[in-house]
Amino acid sequence: MFDVILYEPEIPPNTGNVIRLAANSGVRLHLVGPLGFDLSDRQLRRAGLDYHDLSHVAVHRDWSSCRAHFVGRRVFALSTRGGIRYDHAAFAVGDVLLFGPETRGLPAAVLEELPPARRLRIPMRPDNRSINLSNAVALVVYEGWRQNGFAGAVGVEQA
Repeated sequence: MFDVILYEPEIPPNTGNVIRLAANSGVRLHLVGPLGFDLSDRQLRRAGLDYHDLSHVAVHRDWSSCRAHFVGRRVFALSTRGGIRYDHAAFAVGDVLLFGPETRGLPAAVLEELPPARRLRIPMRPDNRSINLSNAVALVVYEGWRQNGFAGAVGVEQA
């Protein structure tokens, strides 16, 4: 499937929701430190419910160690500064989806490491700042999974 990276996440319930999403969609989750919370946080556990055991979560101490882990893989960054709509990207199994922290998004230096064609955005109404992190992850993960026929899912009608 895909790998999802949360770069320096700040809000425990958002990360908990993404853990639950990861368990239900088969993506592997990577958290890049420093984290804005402790992994034993009660709100994180509550949002993730009992899905921690059903999901793959890795923690990387910083961006350079995480980036090294994915050398040779296609990384797509989601940002309000992205130039390509997320649903116009052609996702393939093995792609990596990168999301920034809730209050500030991905740093310009991280975005500039990726070619413009891999800097994606989610459309939204004018004058709005951003979409909730866990909602943004869900949109993009499910679009990528849809493009790949919902491989491994149950309850999917074959066309």
